[in-house]
Amino acid sequence: MNSSSTHTPPNHNGASVRQADKPAITPEMIAYMTRNEADMAFKKRVQTIFDWIEPTDDKLILDIPCGRGFYLNMIRHVSRCRLVGAELDWDVILKAKANVGHLPDVALNNANIYALPYKDNSFDAAILSEILEHVDDDVSALKEVYRVLKPGGVVAITVPNADYPFLWDPINRTLESLFRTHISHGMFAGIWANHVRLYWRDDLRAAVLNVGFEVEEERSFTHYSFPFIHNLVYGIGKPLLESGMLPETMANAADRTTFDKNDGSLLNPINLGLKVLNFFDRKNVINETPDRATVNLAIKGRKPEQPHD
Repeated sequence: MNSSSTHTPPNHNGASVRQADKPAITPEMIAYMTRNEADMAFKKRVQTIFDWIEPTDDKLILDIPCGRGFYLNMIRHVSRCRLVGAELDWDVILKAKANVGHLPDVALNNANIYALPYKDNSFDAAILSEILEHVDDDVSALKEVYRVLKPGGVVAITVPNADYPFLWDPINRTLESLFRTHISHGMFAGIWANHVRLYWRDDLRAAVLNVGFEVEEERSFTHYSFPFIHNLVYGIGKPLLESGMLPETMANAADRTTFDKNDGSLLNPINLGLKVLNFFDRKNVINETPDRATVNLAIKGRKPEQPHD
C-alpha cells in the first residue's frame, strides 16, 4: 500500500472476545499474555501501554510501527476497539498479516511515520514503542503522530535508555565506557541494534514537549536482568524461532503471539528457561528511581483539548 494515500479507519463490526464496554485489564491478564516472554523489559512495556491506553470499545488506536503485531494481538485479546497497525518494512508487514491479519477490526498499512496516510484528528490513542530511536528526525515523526491524534488523545512512548544496565548488554556497555563506540548491527549489537540513538530522560521529554504534547507521566523500568539477555533473546532466540527449526511445542512457548497455546509444562526447555529469567525479573518494578540504570524510558503524552497560544 502506498503511504501517500489517505485511509479512512475501518468501521467497527462488533466482533470481539470481550463484551464489556470498559475492559478491566488486570495484572493477571497481562501476566498471561506475556507468559512466553523472555525479554523482561518487553513485559514492562506491555504493562505500561495498558496502564496508559485504556482500550475501550469505542476507541480507535494506532500502533506504529506495529512490527509483527504483538501489541495488536494482545489488545484484540482483551478488547473490541478498532486497531490500525502501520509499518514501513514490507517484509515485517507480511509477518504481521500472518500473525494478526485474520483478527476482526485490525487494519494493517504499509506507511512511513514521516507521512502517515491518515486524516488529522483520527485516533484516540497511539502506541510508539521502540521506534523513535530508529528515525533520524524524531521530532518530525512525533509531529505526524500529534497531527493524526484527536484533541485529548494519548500517545504512549517507549525508548531504550542511554543509561542501561551493564548486564543487559555487557559488550556495548564496555565499548562505550572504554572506547566511546558501540556495535549497531549483527548478533552482538545488543541494545544498539539498528538504532540512531539511545535516549537520556531530558532529551526524550524535550522532544515530546517540542511537538506540543503535555507530559502526564514518565517511567523508567527494568534494572535487573539476566547477563547478555538482549543478545540471547534477539541475537540468537528470535532468528531461531523465525527459522521454523524449533519443535511446535517449543515454538508455542517462545512465540509472543501464541501465549494461549503454551501449557506451561517445565518439561518444555523453553518454559524452564523462562522460569530462570523470571527469577532475575522478580525484583523489577514498573518505575525505578532516576538514579538507577534501566533498559527503557517511557512517556505518556496527551494532545491538548485546545491548542496552546
